[in-house]
Amino acid sequence: MRSLYLSIFSAMLGLGIIAPLMPIYAKELGATTLILGLIYSSFSIARTTFTPIVGIASDRFGRKPFILMGLLSYSIISLLYILARNSEDLVIIRFFHGLSSAMVIPSAMAYVSQMAPKGEEGRTISSFNLAFLSGMGFGPFLGGVIKDIFGLKFAFFAMSILTALAFLTVAIFVPNVRDKSVFNFGIISNKSIASLMVFRFSTAIRLALIIAFFPVLISHLKGYQIGSIISTIVLTNAISQKVFGGFVDRFDRVKLATFGSSISTVLFIALPFAGNFVSILALAIAMGIFNGLAMNSASAIAVSLGRIYGHGAVMGLFNTSMGLAMVVSPIMAGIIADFTNLVNSFVILGLVSLACLFIFYVLITVDEVRVCKREQEVR
Repeated sequence: MRSLYLSIFSAMLGLGIIAPLMPIYAKELGATTLILGLIYSSFSIARTTFTPIVGIASDRFGRKPFILMGLLSYSIISLLYILARNSEDLVIIRFFHGLSSAMVIPSAMAYVSQMAPKGEEGRTISSFNLAFLSGMGFGPFLGGVIKDIFGLKFAFFAMSILTALAFLTVAIFVPNVRDKSVFNFGIISNKSIASLMVFRFSTAIRLALIIAFFPVLISHLKGYQIGSIISTIVLTNAISQKVFGGFVDRFDRVKLATFGSSISTVLFIALPFAGNFVSILALAIAMGIFNGLAMNSASAIAVSLGRIYGHGAVMGLFNTSMGLAMVVSPIMAGIIADFTNLVNSFVILGLVSLACLFIFYVLITVDEVRVCKREQEVR
């Protein structure tokens, strides 16, 4: 699976390069705060709509065709950003970019999920998340450097090249796999699946605001500093997932997910109040560590449930809830910011994230999903 990890790292590196630059580019094209929210939401609308469909289809037809189609689209669409005439064009381009993402991420996650040995779900999925998040983490820093040296639009060329390399890697080295599980409509009403979706929604609220609005909030800093902060959040998340992989396989994943995400959310709410680059960076490190513990725990639960309901179907729904949050959160944040200020957007949506975590814990406890000592019981 190393070839798959390498390709995902390369693709996410390209996507991460433009993460801190997109709001700045949109502002240059005349975007209001609300339009900026729509730019990010359009990406997630497409991803949310098509992710569960692709996940289920990949169980039947295999993962590789969807990963290849998505990566090829990534590479082509990356160049369209340069041709955008106004901020409204970015809304359309982001929609098709989101469609590409819907083909790549759930299919790749389902691939790794299917290969995970029993009892080592946390350790296995942490390797995928390390590749995924490392690309996203190094990307913003690299994007800030590219902006400062070559100019903003050159970042889109870099994204196109990197995703093209990822396409070639998968095409040559990654075999196709299918899932023998038959899609069961009972997955839709299962409380364990629903609780995981609520959890992923909660974490994605924070991610949406960090990507879409935090660069604007700290726009007084230099490009490499903005990139460094976002990279730090993502990279500490990635590294902590790998560090905690074995730990998560031995202890109660529900409690670990709830604890880690709660601490991360409190730190997220404090983030806009940090006074300088050093204090922001310190909060970013702590937030990434606790979020990594939480995400690895939840992902391991999703892998185990994938053996029952189909890896593509579970990962599709897991990522759909993320997409839904990425649709709703930027719009809500934009409305709150237009009526009050951007700091209030972080505080209010941070509290919403905490409320979602409470729902997750109640739902998954009532359904008696218990994960500890390398066992998962769904009762």
